[in-house]
Amino acid sequence: MSVRLKLTLSYAGFLMLAGALLLAAVWVFLLSYVPDSARGLLGVAPNRRVLLRTFAPAAASVLAFLLVFGLVGGWILAGRMLAPLTRITDATRRAANGSLSHRIQLEGRTDEFSELADAFDAMLARLEAHVAEQQRFAANASHELRTPLAISQSLLDVARDDPAHDHGALVDRLHAVNARAIDLTEALLVLSRADQGSFTRECVDLSLLVEEAIETLLPLAEKRGVTIETSGDITPAIGSHALLLQMTTNLVHNAIVHNLPEQGAVWIKTSVHPETVVLTVENSGEKLSPQLVSTLTEPFQRGTGRIRNDHAGVGLGLAIVKSITRVHDGSLTVVPRPAGGLHIVVRLPAPPPHAAK
Repeated sequence: MSVRLKLTLSYAGFLMLAGALLLAAVWVFLLSYVPDSARGLLGVAPNRRVLLRTFAPAAASVLAFLLVFGLVGGWILAGRMLAPLTRITDATRRAANGSLSHRIQLEGRTDEFSELADAFDAMLARLEAHVAEQQRFAANASHELRTPLAISQSLLDVARDDPAHDHGALVDRLHAVNARAIDLTEALLVLSRADQGSFTRECVDLSLLVEEAIETLLPLAEKRGVTIETSGDITPAIGSHALLLQMTTNLVHNAIVHNLPEQGAVWIKTSVHPETVVLTVENSGEKLSPQLVSTLTEPFQRGTGRIRNDHAGVGLGLAIVKSITRVHDGSLTVVPRPAGGLHIVVRLPAPPPHAAK
């Protein structure tokens, strides 16, 4: 049986039960005032037999009316009560068929159905945004991977058509293009591993990760004339050492590469708060609009007008940082500095006191 039919029968059953109890109470009340057999003046005093013959048909008629009224009224009331559930079911079917733009938008007072509809609408919105992001990511990844392959194909075509071409320069160019394709593939693998969240959590000191990242990128900073200043004490966090090191390295690399052409600076600070640990990375650079900065954490967004060179990366640096931060239950804030450059803050949950020791 459908839920509506079950509710209808339940309403009718309870109504019949209440009616029967009420009639029984009336019958008991009447019997207490009517003797088994009595005769009054002219022999017309009532007795229980007369009362039974008079009361029984009326009681049966009342119960029959209550049955019909309970079934019809229960069917209507159940339909009205289940109408929001019908809308939610229709929205679920649409979502199952691939239509994620539909929303229930249930009006009326707040109750269990409206809370369920709002939660379902929020889920659809997140799912739609996630699917759109995945589609954009797949399209961008395909485009980025196709570019080095197309360049390699063009170089090989030139070499085949012109045997006298300088093969040394060709090999160097192919090596550079292939290295870029490898870097892009490795970045995609890191991003995929971070999104899966399948890693072993351990106690990690963010300040040590900063030192390790700076040591790795110091030659690049010296080559570009960028000075790096660090501050902060021991900053324990819980997570994957490899992923958090990748996050820190990407932040420092991004700060060095997207900086001023000369006399650039990077400021890195780690700090501990009651419930969070914070990693702050600032860098000098060109002035960026808030609209542009809001897109930099999207995959393959390098920023129009930002400094581009051989170390510009594949456009996944901040996207990887965002993904790693999310799977560690943290937050990432990227805002432009008034003087130029970026101010990036990563907040991660502080470990329990016993885990930090």
